[in-house]
Amino acid sequence: MLANRTCSRRPHQTASARAFAHQNSSRATPASPILQVRQTLVVCCVCILVLVGTLPRTVFASGPSATLFDISQVADGVFVHTGRHVGIAHGERGDSANAGFIVGTKCVAVVDSGGAIEVGKALHQAIKERSALPICYVINTHIHFDHVLGNAAFAGPTVKFVGHTELAEALVNNREFFGENFAKELGGSSPSEIVEPTLNVEDTLQLDIGDRLLTLQAVPLAHSHTDLTVFDEQTKTLFSGDLVFIDRLPIVDGSLRGWLAWITEARTRPIQRVVPGHGPSSAPWPHGVQSLEAYLSVLLTDGRDAVRNGVTLEEAIATMSRSAARKWLVNDRHRRNVSKVYRELEWE
Repeated sequence: MLANRTCSRRPHQTASARAFAHQNSSRATPASPILQVRQTLVVCCVCILVLVGTLPRTVFASGPSATLFDISQVADGVFVHTGRHVGIAHGERGDSANAGFIVGTKCVAVVDSGGAIEVGKALHQAIKERSALPICYVINTHIHFDHVLGNAAFAGPTVKFVGHTELAEALVNNREFFGENFAKELGGSSPSEIVEPTLNVEDTLQLDIGDRLLTLQAVPLAHSHTDLTVFDEQTKTLFSGDLVFIDRLPIVDGSLRGWLAWITEARTRPIQRVVPGHGPSSAPWPHGVQSLEAYLSVLLTDGRDAVRNGVTLEEAIATMSRSAARKWLVNDRHRRNVSKVYRELEWE
């Protein structure tokens, strides 16, 4: 946690410096210009720290350094925390995905809880600082750790957890994996305490959070096999989960062709803005999906060419679509994407 600081500690002084200070303590001679500058800097330091200490803030510490848990309002009643662009091996990976919440007149709906219990707690605190309404739903957009491991921070008798119809089983099947590989993010808790959805979405479902309808849609195999979108009918804001990546390299974990099919269909909807799973807090639609669609299209074209021309999987992994991947941040998983796409397309 970040702590308020003061400038009360004095710098170490040598014996001669202390003697000089004592000899001149009773004199009324004006301070030298250099001393005046130093005194001014000290006063400014105190003023700045006092002002900073009065600002309301929520802090999340997920590693050796502390990260300010910023919240942006992207539309009326729609708030988003932007995750960090860090890789799977980074110490602050638990705060690597976007998470947000939508405020109605009756209650609040959370969309993704972060990749660590501490992230979930920081998000919970941020909600309490902005609304006195209870949290009624926690909606997970898919199975990946950076979107679900914060669930336990919201567990309570009045909170319903919502997900794709296959998410509950996927979480059960991945408990051991999460426990072995994300013990720090789980805060030492038993992986059996990973919270699964109690409300499953097989096709579409509408939730009323008070004068505000949220339309949830389960997506066939695309980025993953458990993708779920959340559309705020009032502001025309789509929480896409990882069906939209911006800036950070997309990861193909489901079906490349299914993902592109979803993009084509989503372009026809009356969406004004998208909250991506990774990237800025929001982006205009459909502009926000253009770079993703271009990258996936290159994978599709190059993958089909590789399979048709008899390029081996190993050769494809080493060479395919590399220039397209260089445009993205955290692009070390491009080779994995190529492997996944090649295996999908060789059975096309």
